[in-house]
Amino acid sequence: MNGARFNDPRVRGFVYQGLLVAAVGLLAAGGAYNAYVNMRARGIPMGFGFWDEVAGFDINLHLIPFSALSTYGQAFWVGLVNTLLVAAISIPLATLLGFAVGVARLSPNWLMSRSALLYTNVLRNTPLLLVLLFVYNAVLKSLPGPRQSLSFAGIVFLNNRGLFLPAPVARPGAPRFLVAVALGACAALAFRAWARRRQERTGARAPVALVSAALILGLPAIAAVAFGAPFSIDVARLGGFNLKGGVQVIPELVALVFGLVTFTGAFIAETVRAGVQSVPHGQSEAAAALGLHRGLANRLVVVPQAMRLIVPPLTSQYLNIVKNSSLAVFIGYPDLVQIFAGTVLNQTQAAIQVMAITTAVYLAISLAVAAALNAFNASRALKER
Repeated sequence: MNGARFNDPRVRGFVYQGLLVAAVGLLAAGGAYNAYVNMRARGIPMGFGFWDEVAGFDINLHLIPFSALSTYGQAFWVGLVNTLLVAAISIPLATLLGFAVGVARLSPNWLMSRSALLYTNVLRNTPLLLVLLFVYNAVLKSLPGPRQSLSFAGIVFLNNRGLFLPAPVARPGAPRFLVAVALGACAALAFRAWARRRQERTGARAPVALVSAALILGLPAIAAVAFGAPFSIDVARLGGFNLKGGVQVIPELVALVFGLVTFTGAFIAETVRAGVQSVPHGQSEAAAALGLHRGLANRLVVVPQAMRLIVPPLTSQYLNIVKNSSLAVFIGYPDLVQIFAGTVLNQTQAAIQVMAITTAVYLAISLAVAAALNAFNASRALKER
């Protein structure tokens, strides 16, 4: 009877899978025990007690409070925020650049299309690390000093110590102004939803763009006139051997963002080009037959269909931006890898704990980005009525 049951393919499958799981479990247990013995013999911490120890080092860019007297745990949060800052800046910029270049690749203008082709071919075949090192060492390091800063309209300055931008300083009317901005945005979204339902019901189109612009710009303008200017501008000024005031963007951040945006934008451009070209040409001809001009046909007919094919590979490019930001360690930008998996690991020797935390963080960020893009893609999927 037992032999007959073992001859059942399903029973054999369960047995073999159980043996495989047991073997993997034994290997994992053996590796963990070996790591425990070696770490204990060398005096390497086996817990997370180092998290609350004093770091003893400073970080040149921190958006949250940090000093040499802060803990390793606070250093972790500084690195995480700096990594998220790079992703938050690079993803929108790379998307805009990629879509612009992708559309330029399809332009009937020979010079524009060939220039876009040259850009994509050069950047896609150049290692990202080489791009970062070139921008940081050959471009930014060769800029003049603070006294000879390159000035743009007298409010933006660029030198070898970074990019200096004007900083807004809130005035008493700022809260009311921000409330007006929020109300204008909500009213614009509500009008857009109403206009879409009305068009689906009657076919009549409303001036959505004009009304939305009036709401988004008009309400804040009324608030600014009624309650005074909400912000004043703090412009950087030369003081001593450096510029003071405004917002200083360190060269490492400029090089990292520029490299990630230009490199990833080339891949996004090819994704956009392929997605648009995958839409059957008959769709454009049908839109033209209905009287839609080329721009409106692309916006209402071609691009919505192309987005269903663009979003999945676009998700991979967004994940690449997050993961490739770890190359910041080569140019000295204080991201999570440079601070936590670099400095903290070297000082505490807690390699397993530090690498486990760092890996878990990148995994969580990647899953969050993928989930957001998958939800957006699902909202654009074809649905049967």
